[in-house]
Amino acid sequence: MTNKVYDIAVVGGGLAGLALAIQSAKAGYAVVLFEKEKYPYHKVCGEYISIESWNFIESLGVPLKDMNLPIIKQLHVTSPKGDLFSHALPLGGFGISRYTLDECLFQLAKKAGVTVFEETKVNDILFDADEFQIQTSVGTIRSKVTGGSFGKRSNLDVKWNRSFIQQKPGKLNNYIGVKYHIKTNYPADLISLHNFENGYCGISQIEDKKYCLCYLTTAANLINSNNNIQQMEKELLSKNPYLQQLFSTAEFLYAAPLTISQISFDQKQQVENHVLMIGDAAGMITPLCGNGMSMALHGSKLAFEQMHAFLQKQITREQMETNYQKAWQQQFAGRLKTGRLIQRFFGKSAITNLFVKAFQLFPFLATPLIRQTHGRPF
Repeated sequence: MTNKVYDIAVVGGGLAGLALAIQSAKAGYAVVLFEKEKYPYHKVCGEYISIESWNFIESLGVPLKDMNLPIIKQLHVTSPKGDLFSHALPLGGFGISRYTLDECLFQLAKKAGVTVFEETKVNDILFDADEFQIQTSVGTIRSKVTGGSFGKRSNLDVKWNRSFIQQKPGKLNNYIGVKYHIKTNYPADLISLHNFENGYCGISQIEDKKYCLCYLTTAANLINSNNNIQQMEKELLSKNPYLQQLFSTAEFLYAAPLTISQISFDQKQQVENHVLMIGDAAGMITPLCGNGMSMALHGSKLAFEQMHAFLQKQITREQMETNYQKAWQQQFAGRLKTGRLIQRFFGKSAITNLFVKAFQLFPFLATPLIRQTHGRPF
Protein backbone atom coordinates (compact mmCIF):
# COMPACT_ATOMS: atom_id res chain seq x y z
CA MET A 1 0.00 0.00 0.00
CA THR A 2 0.99 3.64 -0.38
CA ASN A 3 2.77 5.50 2.44
CA LYS A 4 0.10 8.19 2.25
CA VAL A 5 -1.41 9.19 5.59
CA TYR A 6 -5.08 10.11 5.22
CA ASP A 7 -6.54 12.86 7.35
CA ILE A 8 -9.67 10.85 8.12
CA ALA A 9 -10.44 7.16 7.76
CA VAL A 10 -14.01 5.86 8.02
CA VAL A 11 -14.58 2.19 8.77
CA GLY A 12 -18.06 1.23 7.60
CA GLY A 13 -20.00 2.78 4.75
CA GLY A 14 -23.56 3.00 6.02
CA LEU A 15 -25.44 6.25 6.55
CA ALA A 16 -23.19 7.60 9.29
CA GLY A 17 -19.96 6.60 7.59
CA LEU A 18 -20.88 7.98 4.19
CA ALA A 19 -22.20 11.22 5.69
CA LEU A 20 -18.99 11.69 7.69
CA ALA A 21 -16.86 10.98 4.63
CA ILE A 22 -18.76 13.47 2.47
CA GLN A 23 -18.55 16.26 5.05
CA SER A 24 -14.84 15.62 5.51
CA ALA A 25 -14.01 15.54 1.80
CA LYS A 26 -16.02 18.70 1.16
CA ALA A 27 -13.93 20.43 3.82
CA GLY A 28 -10.78 19.56 1.86
CA TYR A 29 -9.52 16.57 3.86
CA ALA A 30 -8.01 13.42 2.40
CA VAL A 31 -10.57 10.75 3.27
CA VAL A 32 -10.63 6.97 2.91
CA LEU A 33 -13.67 4.79 3.54
CA PHE A 34 -13.88 1.00 3.91
CA GLU A 35 -17.07 -0.96 3.24
CA LYS A 36 -17.34 -4.75 3.44
CA GLU A 37 -20.20 -4.94 0.91
CA LYS A 38 -20.53 -3.73 -2.68
CA TYR A 39 -22.91 -0.85 -3.38
CA PRO A 40 -25.83 -0.83 -3.82
CA TYR A 41 -27.18 -3.41 -1.39
CA HIS A 42 -30.14 -3.92 0.93
CA LYS A 43 -29.85 -4.00 4.71
CA VAL A 44 -32.19 -4.58 7.64
CA CYS A 45 -33.61 -1.17 8.51
CA GLY A 46 -36.98 0.44 9.13
CA GLU A 47 -36.35 3.01 6.36
CA TYR A 48 -38.23 5.86 8.05
CA ILE A 49 -36.30 9.10 8.60
CA SER A 50 -37.46 11.98 10.75
CA ILE A 51 -37.92 15.32 8.98
CA GLU A 52 -35.23 16.65 11.35
CA SER A 53 -32.66 15.18 8.94
CA TRP A 54 -34.10 16.56 5.69
CA ASN A 55 -32.00 19.73 5.39
CA PHE A 56 -28.81 17.94 6.47
CA ILE A 57 -29.27 15.18 3.90
CA GLU A 58 -29.87 17.75 1.17
CA SER A 59 -26.73 19.62 2.28
CA LEU A 60 -24.77 16.46 1.51
CA GLY A 61 -26.07 16.65 -2.05
CA VAL A 62 -29.04 14.26 -2.01
CA PRO A 63 -31.91 15.84 -4.04
CA LEU A 64 -34.71 14.75 -1.72
CA LYS A 65 -37.18 17.29 -3.13
CA ASP A 66 -36.86 15.74 -6.58
CA MET A 67 -37.31 12.12 -5.48
CA ASN A 68 -41.10 12.11 -4.92
CA LEU A 69 -40.77 10.48 -1.50
CA PRO A 70 -43.75 9.78 0.79
CA ILE A 71 -44.11 12.26 3.64
CA ILE A 72 -45.30 10.42 6.75
CA LYS A 73 -47.54 12.31 9.18
CA GLN A 74 -49.65 9.67 10.93
CA LEU A 75 -48.86 6.90 13.42
CA HIS A 76 -50.86 3.74 14.10
CA VAL A 77 -49.98 1.43 16.98
CA THR A 78 -51.80 -1.86 17.46
CA SER A 79 -51.76 -4.26 20.37
CA PRO A 80 -51.25 -8.02 19.91
CA LYS A 81 -55.01 -8.59 20.13
CA GLY A 82 -55.75 -5.87 17.56
CA ASP A 83 -56.64 -2.70 19.48
CA LEU A 84 -55.67 0.34 17.41
CA PHE A 85 -54.31 3.69 18.58
CA SER A 86 -53.93 6.51 16.04
CA HIS A 87 -52.00 9.75 16.51
CA ALA A 88 -50.58 12.54 14.38
CA LEU A 89 -46.79 12.84 14.21
CA PRO A 90 -45.95 16.45 15.22
CA LEU A 91 -42.75 16.53 13.19
CA GLY A 92 -43.17 13.49 10.96
CA GLY A 93 -40.77 11.91 8.55
CA PHE A 94 -40.31 10.44 5.12
CA GLY A 95 -39.63 7.04 3.64
CA ILE A 96 -36.66 6.00 1.51
CA SER A 97 -34.91 2.65 1.16
CA ARG A 98 -31.34 2.16 2.31
CA TYR A 99 -30.63 0.66 -1.11
CA THR A 100 -31.44 4.00 -2.75
CA LEU A 101 -30.10 6.39 -0.10
CA ASP A 102 -26.80 4.59 0.51
CA GLU A 103 -26.13 4.32 -3.22
CA CYS A 104 -26.79 8.04 -3.65
CA LEU A 105 -24.45 8.92 -0.78
CA PHE A 106 -21.82 6.52 -2.12
CA GLN A 107 -21.83 8.30 -5.49
CA LEU A 108 -21.65 11.69 -3.75
CA ALA A 109 -18.70 10.50 -1.64
CA LYS A 110 -16.76 9.42 -4.73
CA LYS A 111 -17.61 12.68 -6.47
CA ALA A 112 -16.32 14.61 -3.44
CA GLY A 113 -12.98 12.80 -3.70
CA VAL A 114 -13.33 10.09 -1.04
CA THR A 115 -11.17 7.02 -1.68
CA VAL A 116 -13.60 4.11 -1.25
CA PHE A 117 -12.60 0.49 -0.79
CA GLU A 118 -15.65 -1.72 -1.37
CA GLU A 119 -15.74 -5.40 -0.47
CA THR A 120 -12.95 -4.74 2.01
CA LYS A 121 -12.80 -6.20 5.49
CA VAL A 122 -11.12 -4.26 8.29
CA ASN A 123 -9.41 -6.75 10.62
CA ASP A 124 -8.10 -4.30 13.24
CA ILE A 125 -7.45 -0.64 13.97
CA LEU A 126 -4.26 0.12 15.88
CA PHE A 127 -3.31 3.47 17.40
CA ASP A 128 0.35 4.28 17.93
CA ALA A 129 2.50 7.42 17.85
CA ASP A 130 -0.53 9.67 17.29
CA GLU A 131 -1.50 7.75 14.15
CA PHE A 132 -3.85 4.92 13.18
CA GLN A 133 -2.86 1.82 11.30
CA ILE A 134 -5.92 0.23 9.74
CA GLN A 135 -5.30 -3.41 8.90
CA THR A 136 -7.55 -4.48 6.03
CA SER A 137 -7.94 -7.28 3.52
CA VAL A 138 -6.19 -5.04 0.95
CA GLY A 139 -3.31 -3.99 3.20
CA THR A 140 -2.55 -1.49 5.95
CA ILE A 141 -3.63 2.14 5.58
CA ARG A 142 -2.70 5.02 7.88
CA SER A 143 -4.76 7.96 9.09
CA LYS A 144 -4.64 10.82 11.57
CA VAL A 145 -8.26 10.38 12.71
CA THR A 146 -10.63 7.42 12.42
CA GLY A 147 -14.39 7.08 12.65
CA GLY A 148 -16.02 3.74 13.40
CA SER A 149 -19.32 3.22 11.60
CA PHE A 150 -19.39 -0.56 11.48
CA GLY A 151 -22.99 -1.13 12.46
CA LYS A 152 -24.83 -3.08 15.13
CA ARG A 153 -22.24 -5.79 15.70
CA SER A 154 -18.98 -6.41 13.84
CA ASN A 155 -15.79 -8.43 14.00
CA LEU A 156 -14.08 -5.37 15.53
CA ASP A 157 -16.63 -5.22 18.36
CA VAL A 158 -15.81 -8.83 19.17
CA LYS A 159 -12.04 -8.41 18.73
CA TRP A 160 -12.00 -5.38 21.04
CA ASN A 161 -14.33 -7.15 23.49
CA ARG A 162 -16.50 -4.06 23.76
CA SER A 163 -18.69 -3.82 26.85
CA PHE A 164 -21.97 -4.70 25.14
CA ILE A 165 -20.37 -7.86 23.71
CA GLN A 166 -19.62 -9.03 27.25
CA GLN A 167 -23.26 -8.86 28.36
CA LYS A 168 -25.13 -12.12 28.89
CA PRO A 169 -28.26 -12.60 26.76
CA GLY A 170 -31.09 -10.58 28.26
CA LYS A 171 -34.04 -8.28 27.60
CA LEU A 172 -31.97 -5.73 25.68
CA ASN A 173 -29.40 -7.66 23.72
CA ASN A 174 -30.70 -10.82 22.08
CA TYR A 175 -32.96 -9.70 19.26
CA ILE A 176 -33.30 -10.57 15.60
CA GLY A 177 -34.45 -8.26 12.82
CA VAL A 178 -36.33 -9.33 9.68
CA LYS A 179 -37.09 -7.10 6.69
CA TYR A 180 -39.07 -7.30 3.46
CA HIS A 181 -40.07 -4.91 0.71
CA ILE A 182 -43.70 -5.41 -0.20
CA LYS A 183 -46.56 -4.02 -2.27
CA THR A 184 -49.77 -3.28 -0.40
CA ASN A 185 -52.45 -0.58 -0.11
CA TYR A 186 -51.46 1.19 3.11
CA PRO A 187 -51.84 5.00 3.12
CA ALA A 188 -48.66 6.73 1.95
CA ASP A 189 -48.58 9.13 4.93
CA LEU A 190 -48.85 6.41 7.59
CA ILE A 191 -46.32 4.48 9.65
CA SER A 192 -47.76 1.56 11.61
CA LEU A 193 -46.25 -0.36 14.52
CA HIS A 194 -48.01 -3.68 15.06
CA ASN A 195 -47.17 -5.47 18.30
CA PHE A 196 -47.08 -9.21 18.86
CA GLU A 197 -45.77 -11.41 21.66
CA ASN A 198 -42.17 -10.33 22.34
CA GLY A 199 -41.89 -8.21 19.23
CA TYR A 200 -43.27 -5.53 16.95
CA CYS A 201 -43.47 -4.93 13.22
CA GLY A 202 -43.24 -1.58 11.43
CA ILE A 203 -44.56 -0.78 7.97
CA SER A 204 -44.34 2.44 5.97
CA GLN A 205 -44.03 3.52 2.37
CA ILE A 206 -40.70 4.16 0.64
CA GLU A 207 -39.92 5.22 -2.93
CA ASP A 208 -41.73 3.84 -6.01
CA LYS A 209 -44.86 3.06 -3.96
CA LYS A 210 -43.14 0.12 -2.28
CA TYR A 211 -43.34 -0.50 1.46
CA CYS A 212 -40.75 -1.48 4.01
CA LEU A 213 -41.93 -4.16 6.42
CA CYS A 214 -39.43 -4.71 9.20
CA TYR A 215 -39.91 -6.47 12.51
CA LEU A 216 -37.91 -7.07 15.64
CA THR A 217 -38.35 -10.02 17.95
CA THR A 218 -36.45 -12.16 20.41
CA ALA A 219 -34.14 -14.96 19.37
CA ALA A 220 -36.23 -17.20 21.63
CA ASN A 221 -39.29 -16.65 19.44
CA LEU A 222 -37.41 -17.93 16.42
CA ILE A 223 -35.98 -20.89 18.32
CA ASN A 224 -39.47 -21.81 19.52
CA SER A 225 -40.60 -21.76 15.88
CA ASN A 226 -37.97 -24.36 14.91
CA ASN A 227 -35.76 -21.56 13.54
CA ASN A 228 -38.27 -21.16 10.74
CA ILE A 229 -39.18 -17.54 9.95
CA GLN A 230 -42.31 -18.42 7.95
CA GLN A 231 -43.57 -20.62 10.77
CA MET A 232 -42.95 -17.83 13.28
CA GLU A 233 -44.84 -15.34 11.12
CA LYS A 234 -47.78 -17.72 10.69
CA GLU A 235 -48.03 -18.90 14.30
CA LEU A 236 -46.96 -15.78 16.23
CA LEU A 237 -47.06 -12.54 14.25
CA SER A 238 -50.38 -13.40 12.63
CA LYS A 239 -52.10 -13.53 16.01
CA ASN A 240 -52.28 -9.76 15.55
CA PRO A 241 -55.18 -9.39 13.07
CA TYR A 242 -53.51 -6.47 11.28
CA LEU A 243 -50.39 -8.52 10.67
CA GLN A 244 -52.45 -11.55 9.70
CA GLN A 245 -54.15 -9.52 6.99
CA LEU A 246 -50.88 -7.96 5.88
CA PHE A 247 -48.98 -11.21 5.53
CA SER A 248 -51.88 -12.89 3.72
CA THR A 249 -52.62 -10.12 1.19
CA ALA A 250 -49.36 -8.24 0.48
CA GLU A 251 -47.08 -8.98 -2.47
CA PHE A 252 -43.62 -9.81 -1.12
CA LEU A 253 -40.86 -8.54 -3.41
CA TYR A 254 -37.90 -10.47 -1.96
CA ALA A 255 -37.31 -14.14 -2.67
CA ALA A 256 -36.31 -14.40 0.99
CA PRO A 257 -36.26 -11.92 3.88
CA LEU A 258 -33.18 -10.03 5.02
CA THR A 259 -32.22 -10.94 8.58
CA ILE A 260 -29.81 -9.89 11.29
CA SER A 261 -29.22 -11.47 14.69
CA GLN A 262 -27.68 -10.63 18.06
CA ILE A 263 -29.02 -7.07 18.06
CA SER A 264 -28.15 -5.27 21.29
CA PHE A 265 -29.68 -2.14 22.81
CA ASP A 266 -27.25 -2.16 25.74
CA GLN A 267 -25.20 0.98 26.32
CA LYS A 268 -22.08 1.45 24.21
CA GLN A 269 -19.05 3.73 24.45
CA GLN A 270 -18.77 6.52 21.90
CA VAL A 271 -14.96 6.33 21.80
CA GLU A 272 -13.01 3.04 21.70
CA ASN A 273 -9.25 2.86 21.21
CA HIS A 274 -9.32 6.56 20.15
CA VAL A 275 -11.82 5.75 17.37
CA LEU A 276 -14.91 7.99 17.32
CA MET A 277 -17.95 5.72 17.04
CA ILE A 278 -20.94 6.84 14.99
CA GLY A 279 -24.26 5.32 14.01
CA ASP A 280 -25.22 2.01 15.56
CA ALA A 281 -21.60 1.46 16.64
CA ALA A 282 -22.08 4.33 19.13
CA GLY A 283 -25.44 3.19 20.46
CA MET A 284 -28.71 1.78 19.17
CA ILE A 285 -32.17 3.19 19.76
CA THR A 286 -35.07 0.74 19.93
CA PRO A 287 -37.15 1.00 16.73
CA LEU A 288 -40.39 1.26 18.71
CA CYS A 289 -39.45 4.72 19.96
CA GLY A 290 -36.42 5.58 17.92
CA ASN A 291 -35.11 7.23 14.84
CA GLY A 292 -31.88 5.38 14.24
CA MET A 293 -31.31 6.77 10.75
CA SER A 294 -31.60 10.37 11.93
CA MET A 295 -29.37 9.64 14.91
CA ALA A 296 -26.72 8.17 12.63
CA LEU A 297 -26.76 11.22 10.38
CA HIS A 298 -26.72 13.69 13.26
CA GLY A 299 -23.93 11.72 14.95
CA SER A 300 -21.79 12.05 11.83
CA LYS A 301 -22.15 15.82 12.01
CA LEU A 302 -21.14 15.87 15.68
CA ALA A 303 -18.09 13.69 14.93
CA PHE A 304 -17.01 15.79 11.96
CA GLU A 305 -17.17 19.01 13.97
CA GLN A 306 -14.72 17.62 16.52
CA MET A 307 -12.46 15.97 13.94
CA HIS A 308 -12.29 19.24 12.02
CA ALA A 309 -11.34 21.20 15.14
CA PHE A 310 -8.62 18.66 15.95
CA LEU A 311 -7.15 18.62 12.44
CA GLN A 312 -7.10 22.42 12.48
CA LYS A 313 -5.09 22.17 15.74
CA GLN A 314 -7.78 24.04 17.64
CA ILE A 315 -8.13 21.23 20.21
CA THR A 316 -6.11 18.23 21.36
CA ARG A 317 -7.00 14.62 20.59
CA GLU A 318 -8.13 14.15 24.17
CA GLN A 319 -10.39 17.20 23.89
CA MET A 320 -11.77 15.93 20.58
CA GLU A 321 -12.73 12.61 22.16
CA THR A 322 -14.19 14.19 25.30
CA ASN A 323 -16.11 16.84 23.39
CA TYR A 324 -17.59 14.26 21.04
CA GLN A 325 -18.75 12.00 23.85
CA LYS A 326 -20.37 14.94 25.65
CA ALA A 327 -22.09 16.19 22.49
CA TRP A 328 -23.34 12.70 21.61
CA GLN A 329 -24.67 12.10 25.12
CA GLN A 330 -26.36 15.49 25.20
CA GLN A 331 -28.17 14.80 21.94
CA PHE A 332 -29.06 11.14 22.31
CA ALA A 333 -28.72 9.83 25.89
CA GLY A 334 -32.30 10.80 26.77
CA ARG A 335 -33.71 9.11 23.67
CA LEU A 336 -31.80 5.91 24.34
CA LYS A 337 -32.79 5.82 27.99
CA THR A 338 -36.45 6.17 27.06
CA GLY A 339 -36.04 3.51 24.40
CA ARG A 340 -34.49 0.99 26.77
CA LEU A 341 -37.23 1.61 29.32
CA ILE A 342 -40.05 1.09 26.83
CA GLN A 343 -38.32 -1.92 25.30
CA ARG A 344 -38.53 -3.65 28.68
CA PHE A 345 -42.31 -3.15 28.82
CA PHE A 346 -43.41 -3.69 25.24
CA GLY A 347 -43.62 -7.16 23.77
CA LYS A 348 -45.52 -8.69 26.68
CA SER A 349 -49.07 -9.06 25.37
CA ALA A 350 -50.90 -8.07 28.55
CA ILE A 351 -48.77 -4.97 29.12
CA THR A 352 -48.84 -3.90 25.46
CA ASN A 353 -52.62 -4.32 25.30
CA LEU A 354 -52.85 -2.14 28.43
CA PHE A 355 -50.56 0.54 26.95
CA VAL A 356 -52.56 0.80 23.73
CA LYS A 357 -55.86 0.89 25.62
CA ALA A 358 -54.50 3.68 27.84
CA PHE A 359 -53.41 5.68 24.78
CA GLN A 360 -56.88 5.22 23.28
CA LEU A 361 -58.52 6.62 26.41
CA PHE A 362 -55.92 9.30 27.14
CA PRO A 363 -54.20 10.22 23.86
CA PHE A 364 -52.32 13.11 25.48
CA LEU A 365 -50.16 10.48 27.22
CA ALA A 366 -48.66 9.53 23.87
CA THR A 367 -47.61 13.02 22.82
CA PRO A 368 -44.47 13.34 25.00
CA LEU A 369 -43.47 9.81 24.07
CA ILE A 370 -43.73 10.54 20.36
CA ARG A 371 -41.74 13.74 20.82
CA GLN A 372 -38.97 11.66 22.40
CA THR A 373 -38.62 9.76 19.12
CA HIS A 374 -37.94 12.86 17.03
CA GLY A 375 -35.23 15.45 17.51
CA ARG A 376 -34.82 18.94 16.13
CA PRO A 377 -33.44 19.88 12.72
CA PHE A 378 -29.67 20.05 12.71
